[in-house]
Amino acid sequence: MEEAQRFERPWHKHYPLDIEADVEIPDIAVHDLLQHSATVFPDHGALEFFGKTTTYRELQRAATAMAAALQASGIGKGDRVAVMLPNCPQTVIAYFGALMAGAVVVMTNPLYVERELAHQLKDSGACAIILLDVLYPRLAKVRGEVPEEGPLPQLKRVIVTSIQDALPFPKNILYPLKQTGAMKPPKIAYGQNGLVSYKRFMRSGKTFAQVDVEPSSDLALLQYTGGTTGQAKGVMLTHRNLIANTKQNAAWCNRLQDGKERFLAALPLFHVFGLTVLMNQAVLRGGLLLLLPRFVPDMVLESIRKHRPTVFPGAPTMYVAIMNAPNAHKYDLSSIQACVSGAAPLPLEVQQRFEELTGGKLIEGYGLTEASPVTHANPLWGRRKTGTIGLPLPGTDAKVVDRQTGETLPSGEVGELLVRGPQVMAGYWERPEATAEVLRDGWLQTGDLATMDEEGYFVIVGRQKDVIIAGGFNIYPREIEEVLYEHPAVREAAVIGVHDPYRGETVKAFIVLAQGRQVSAAQLDLWCRERLAAFKVPHAYEYRDELPMSMIGKVLHRKLKEETSANLKPPAEEPGSDKEEDNR
Repeated sequence: MEEAQRFERPWHKHYPLDIEADVEIPDIAVHDLLQHSATVFPDHGALEFFGKTTTYRELQRAATAMAAALQASGIGKGDRVAVMLPNCPQTVIAYFGALMAGAVVVMTNPLYVERELAHQLKDSGACAIILLDVLYPRLAKVRGEVPEEGPLPQLKRVIVTSIQDALPFPKNILYPLKQTGAMKPPKIAYGQNGLVSYKRFMRSGKTFAQVDVEPSSDLALLQYTGGTTGQAKGVMLTHRNLIANTKQNAAWCNRLQDGKERFLAALPLFHVFGLTVLMNQAVLRGGLLLLLPRFVPDMVLESIRKHRPTVFPGAPTMYVAIMNAPNAHKYDLSSIQACVSGAAPLPLEVQQRFEELTGGKLIEGYGLTEASPVTHANPLWGRRKTGTIGLPLPGTDAKVVDRQTGETLPSGEVGELLVRGPQVMAGYWERPEATAEVLRDGWLQTGDLATMDEEGYFVIVGRQKDVIIAGGFNIYPREIEEVLYEHPAVREAAVIGVHDPYRGETVKAFIVLAQGRQVSAAQLDLWCRERLAAFKVPHAYEYRDELPMSMIGKVLHRKLKEETSANLKPPAEEPGSDKEEDNR
């Protein structure tokens, strides 16, 4: 209490007048959000998927059927249930149904290869998985020919669904005719080794028994980190963690109206960003989730034209792709009111151009899996500072500290960002030592380097491991990337440090050109020298058709470093060369 009284929160003075400094967190479970909206907005659309709309009443009934079926299979409180699905109605049904049954959801990336899938299922101890039919061969390899003798004996129930299961008539009839080649569903021996079809499983539960949940201690989600520093760890998020962050985001976006908003769900729901700011947020507000199974610019533009979404959370690469779509100018994007960008830094150029295109607000936020995930954001309807991640959300504390001494640093100085609040995780699943390393006295050590100004706006300058140290100078990749993004010929840019025998490290930039544009390394060098200190200017440029991205749209700097170190990919010829002409 004494520390809380001494702790200064300058950001509260700069909140918009209609946003409170704290937020009330109801003592409820995550699935209670669905129960509430199904009661208040029973006939409102909850989900839209390729022409089929599911109301809140129908969604509640489906989630209850899923919970009853899980209970009938012997799955109950504390058991882990994996969900390996793209954005489709079954994802939302499985998520809320498993929570209603008292289970802990393990969101699983559909792109995982066998090694990653095996680790997550084994580490979490998942006893059931709900997955897409075309993904089943991967699971079959992980389980082995005799599942009981394989590496995952605890995985008793495998529920297999199809995109076809969620389509309206006649699309559900025509869908199988389109499945050819690699996307053709495999033959599955239903009835053996715990395999059951989704439709059959949903009819298998006779009654649903209410489960008592303690929101502050019972887990709702095991969300695995990306595993960039070794094997992925399961982040333990309680019902209270997720409710808190959902309410915090709602308080920040307080001008959105319950029962009236349409959320464009292009972010994957299996990622914690999409799960909180889309699925939980939409259900809290009784909004409509416009589900897109994958991000395709033309599909997004058509969805905007047809369904007029008002809220479009995303990653910077998504907004870049929309702006650079050849036919984007043909679409009316004016329905979009609020966009929260996360997962990666939002370049100023991208923000300005997207707002001009839509007329809506695009703000940068910040978060991490361990915080459910959002901790900071610029005001949507208030004073924002471009280039910053904004202010801590209501009920959230943050500070910048010296990594060696732990001492809080004054405004303007670079140190590690620490956060605390009701959205901060309970810890890492069965990893007490790793938990102790990042959770200290309630503060989460983010590993990100930041500064805070006198008004409480924070700037992320990079991750500790991404700092480039050249000739004794600390260089932060984001600053250089911002300068490169400002060049009209640059569509995307990423900067890493590479070994240099004299300086220790030097700066290398990877460039994706805007459509129809060219710029040489010499021209980029001149551009950077006019805007950066000499020691920050890249010494090498590599042109790429695309940058390696995570499913959420985050540039994988680690991948670029690995490729550079191993010389796996030689630098492309500069635009304008004969080779470049041949490749176009």
